[in-house]
Amino acid sequence: MPFSLFSRDFGYSSVSLSRCRFKHIYTTFNKTTIINLELELVARLILGFVLSGLVGLEREVSLKPAGLRTHILVGLGSALLTILSLHAFLGADPSRVAASIIVGIGFLGAGTILKTEEKIIGLTTAATLWIVASIGVATGAGFYVLAIVATTLAFLVLKLDIFQRAPR
Repeated sequence: MPFSLFSRDFGYSSVSLSRCRFKHIYTTFNKTTIINLELELVARLILGFVLSGLVGLEREVSLKPAGLRTHILVGLGSALLTILSLHAFLGADPSRVAASIIVGIGFLGAGTILKTEEKIIGLTTAATLWIVASIGVATGAGFYVLAIVATTLAFLVLKLDIFQRAPR
């Protein structure tokens, strides 16, 4: 059996070798199959990084509170948690992790919204954090085209003036 971090029990009672999908993969498939799987999972992380970075770059250039690093970290974390929920634990329901990611990002986004006497600011920033988390979940689940289209549409909404609110 080749060395891997996934072949160890880290002392967590809920994460043991008996429930880990990678144990089965390492004992059933050959080395080429294992490397291909790991490369695909790394590619999912990298795609989540890049797509989240595109949205974050637009927010950074627009001088918004949540910029490039925040958006990348949200997208990357969402992709990683989705990958782990799909591949690391047998019998677990991956949809629970996706739902938890969206709820958690809701709390993060709520922290970016401020209400003043004249207006409410930060709603678009909260929405971009939410869409970046969704893009991360899509890349982590392997829906590459869906994630690319969602990123393109989000970027267009942020850049096109026709979506701007008319002054009152």
